[in-house]
Amino acid sequence: MQEQALQTIAEHHNKSVAQIVLRWQFQTGWATIPKSIRPERIQSNADLFDFTLTDEEITTINTLDQHKRVGPDPDNFNF
Repeated sequence: MQEQALQTIAEHHNKSVAQIVLRWQFQTGWATIPKSIRPERIQSNADLFDFTLTDEEITTINTLDQHKRVGPDPDNFNF
């Protein structure tokens, strides 16, 4: 959420960084299930359809991938 490129894109669209990431996932075909119990966050997560990321913005976000996991590895569960 602190990535400057994402913050710049968010400011351009007057959206949050989270909304930019969710829109990027939607536009590039990623299946995503945002989670929140807070009504304002749920609404914010759904507020993705009044803007579109440009091809240049999508390319910028694509280049941020560092090929590192940020969550649990689904292939290695420790029961």
